[in-house]
Amino acid sequence: MPPDPRPYIEGVRSGDRRMLAKTITLIESRLLSHQDLTQSVIDGLLPFTGHAIRLGITGVPGVGKSTFIESLGLHLVEQGRRVAVLAVDPSSARSGGSIMGDKTRMEKLAVHEHAFIRPSPAGRTLGGVSRKTRESMLVCEAGGFDVIIVETVGVGQSEYAVASMVDFFLVLMLAGAGDELQGIKRGLLEMADAVAINKADGDNIDAAERAKKAYENAMHLMTPVHPCWTPPILTCSALAHKGIDDVWQMILRHREMLTSRGELNLKRQEQAISWMHQLLEEGLKKWFYEKAEVRERLKDVSRHIETGKTHPTAAVRQILDLLPQSDPKSNPKSLQPK
Repeated sequence: MPPDPRPYIEGVRSGDRRMLAKTITLIESRLLSHQDLTQSVIDGLLPFTGHAIRLGITGVPGVGKSTFIESLGLHLVEQGRRVAVLAVDPSSARSGGSIMGDKTRMEKLAVHEHAFIRPSPAGRTLGGVSRKTRESMLVCEAGGFDVIIVETVGVGQSEYAVASMVDFFLVLMLAGAGDELQGIKRGLLEMADAVAINKADGDNIDAAERAKKAYENAMHLMTPVHPCWTPPILTCSALAHKGIDDVWQMILRHREMLTSRGELNLKRQEQAISWMHQLLEEGLKKWFYEKAEVRERLKDVSRHIETGKTHPTAAVRQILDLLPQSDPKSNPKSLQPK
């Protein structure tokens, strides 16, 4: 008999934190025997999802992401909200485990009864975003958490992946780092729904205000994500708990704007379609590389490339010839790189 998904579904729905963590561990498992069970659990929890505010937060290393998330999380739980933090952690190349351990960086929030922090090792996923983050978001929503925060590792492509799975994408910046003048974060700013300049305290307040004006000028030169929303630039201090409520009120205004115009549902529908295509590509790639004849041919052509007996283009043609050709008009050779 296949494993029963009901203990996981009922445990998550009842608010059992142990079962919540156990369900996410199941989702992150790479064992083939767990995949069918995972799908059954997700299917059972799906009707109870979709109500939470999904917030993505990114920023360069040293900007204070963890301190900011803890400050914001504590502010929200004090208002009676339940907050889940999915902190995608860099992975050890040797063990595959998390390196930074986000619970140790959010000590106060981690022990709050209305908060749940889950550091997930990024693994080998492009950009450092956990492949199972989307499923973990659904589990947390079904568990009654009404604010889901996804923290990126801030290493490039991860920002694009997180922006494609949340309702609001917040970019944290530092004053005086030179980014406002060099424009090195233009691609990041183009995805932002808002920018918050952190560490605006002490002797850094004037620098933060100057950076705010510089970013405001830069934002006017970019096409906004939504035509009816110009990304605001705010200053805050996570350490001093200043400006945190301003950031939260801005997020609520953005959500109200999207909801009133019917764009929130549309955005999530587009994200779901994009997610399906991503999973399909991953599934096809996995299926292809697991074929015995493909593995054997790869060994042969790799040796030939190393010795200079063949060219990568010719090697790709040989491997693609192994694909089934159910349609006589199809030609796998046309799939090779140009």
